[in-house]
Amino acid sequence: MFIYKRRVKFYETDGMQVVHHANYLRYFEEARVEYLREGKLDLTELMDEGIVFPIVEVDVKYHQSARYDEVLLIKTYLRKVDRARLVFEYEVVSEKSGALLTTGHTVNTYTDMHTGRIVRLPKEKLTALIDLSKGDRE
Repeated sequence: MFIYKRRVKFYETDGMQVVHHANYLRYFEEARVEYLREGKLDLTELMDEGIVFPIVEVDVKYHQSARYDEVLLIKTYLRKVDRARLVFEYEVVSEKSGALLTTGHTVNTYTDMHTGRIVRLPKEKLTALIDLSKGDRE
């Protein structure tokens, strides 16, 4: 598990200072990118090689609302990792209360940016990420 910590910004909320539902997808993305960075998978390097990393599936369940200025912990789990795709699960939790606010998952594939076809990454590019995420799959 990787934990990404962030504070809710005012512009992410509606008139009642509740986080707009679409922002949770952004929180998932921020946490996912930091997880990959921790696992030594550099998205900029992949893009330089012509490989992009689109989401092909997303699911979100809202349990409770996050509010302006609340500190959130986005717990991120890499449930499946192979040379063609990654499956992440997320739990958004209030740091102060410990309440579970939102859960979700995403599926990403590695895709050639010019052809749109799925590509397989060399196993050595995934070694650190596999090691980092081992506990997420046990």
